[in-house]
Amino acid sequence: MQDALTLTPQQQPGGALVRVGTGSESAASGIAAQAKAAVEARYLMALQRPRNWDDVRQNILNECKRPSFANNPSAYYIKPIGKGVEGLGIRFVEVALRCMKNVLVETSMVFEDDLKEIHRVTVTDLEANVTYPMDVPVNKTVERSKPSDDGSYISVRKNSYGKNTYTVIGTDDDLLNKRAALISKAIRTLGTRIIPGDLCDEAEDIIKAVRQDKAARDPAAERKSIVDAFASLNVKASQLAEYLGHDIGACSPAELGNLRGLYGAIKDGEATWASVMENKAAQQDEQKGTAGGETKKLLPIMTAEDFNKKAPAWRQIIESGQQAPNDLIAAISTKNSLTDDQRMEIAAWARKAP
Repeated sequence: MQDALTLTPQQQPGGALVRVGTGSESAASGIAAQAKAAVEARYLMALQRPRNWDDVRQNILNECKRPSFANNPSAYYIKPIGKGVEGLGIRFVEVALRCMKNVLVETSMVFEDDLKEIHRVTVTDLEANVTYPMDVPVNKTVERSKPSDDGSYISVRKNSYGKNTYTVIGTDDDLLNKRAALISKAIRTLGTRIIPGDLCDEAEDIIKAVRQDKAARDPAAERKSIVDAFASLNVKASQLAEYLGHDIGACSPAELGNLRGLYGAIKDGEATWASVMENKAAQQDEQKGTAGGETKKLLPIMTAEDFNKKAPAWRQIIESGQQAPNDLIAAISTKNSLTDDQRMEIAAWARKAP
């Protein structure tokens, strides 16, 4: 039997002999041909059944008018950054892309080591032949109040309560949830580039109106619903009152809508209750400074793009032993606010230092 890696000669019309691969090479060619056929079939179907934008708009807005959808915490969220950052969530993007049709969403892992995975997420409008890609890094570390069972940990820092917080390798369940959340964020970001902006604006207005209408019609029921929702996140009613500055029973419909948005951000992993209260305290300090004639500026959050640009130089500093991770984080934090994932990635570099 001929070996699978043997190259066999094949006669060409001109008399020349060429080598033709067999076995694994033929299998690879077959897989490539299947992938090519699948791509061509998607584009062919898109050309044969183009979308009707009037139908798309009508279907999207009808979805947003449904109270069960509009009140979904993942349809619209409010992130506690500065004075608040609002946006359409992953549930809206999923529904909108389904209504648009002829949109392809793909995810594949392009890199993996002991501490990190990189997933490539692409969203393609098959009719316009426009593709938006994004590489999503997923750190395999999580923060815990104690080290791993064997006593090991990657790094340790003091949290806002002055207690030790340890960075350790996450479990399979930790990584599954973290990976799914980050990929969902990427799909949401890329999906909003495909969905027309005017449809997004109309959808936002409808979702806000539905939420405020529900709160205005039966504020007592809405308050109970919100308190119960936050309770599922281990946030007590007294903590909500502390955030509001008054008893939750005195909430206006607008405040109830704001709480509903914050709940969506926390549930989807966009924020934590600790970050909500920290941002609230920062806003109050800024107002006090402004009232006293001094303007206290909040540090800008470091974007993923800026972090990726500066990461190689910072990593070299850690691996060469010039600075410890906590010292480098403290130095960076004088100019920019780092996200939890960015802090964990810096801490993880120390593990590979010689």
